[in-house]
Amino acid sequence: MKFTFTDKKVNLPKSLHNYAEKKVGKLDRYFKNEAEANLVFSVEKDRNKVELTIRSGGTILRVAESTSDMFASVDAAVTSMERQLRKHKTRLEKRLRQGAFVQPEGLEETSFVPDAEEDDFRVVRTKKFPIKPMTVDEAILQMDLLGHSFYAFKDEDGGAFAVVYKRNDGGYGLIEDEE
Repeated sequence: MKFTFTDKKVNLPKSLHNYAEKKVGKLDRYFKNEAEANLVFSVEKDRNKVELTIRSGGTILRVAESTSDMFASVDAAVTSMERQLRKHKTRLEKRLRQGAFVQPEGLEETSFVPDAEEDDFRVVRTKKFPIKPMTVDEAILQMDLLGHSFYAFKDEDGGAFAVVYKRNDGGYGLIEDEE
């Protein structure tokens, strides 16, 4: 697994990077291709935050955890990532590595993450509506008026499908089709 470390507004000792590399490296067994792990360390409001993003093939997995200790944040991020992998294991096993979730004989389970019951993705409601051409500002306004966290529309400038959404930091995001 390839690692990239980013320290935002904080100077961390090399021992923390080594610790994170060792902990995150244990997740390598889930991936058949050479996976890339990107760890971003930051301190926000006296909380030590770790953002872990793993890319393998076309799959991108991301978790963010914050605690009062940076080492505990790394542990929490690895635990959350493992939980995410286990939750979607049947779908991911087809895309990642066959047999990654099978426990070798003679070894006991070493993870403390409980196996979550797997829910099938069920569509419980379908809506159909015309997608109107509009500007990004109009789409944001419409989203706010509806009280939704996202809004799909056709971009007036290029005619491509796009989605605006509310970000956790209070800003807005835009997803556009490449065409």
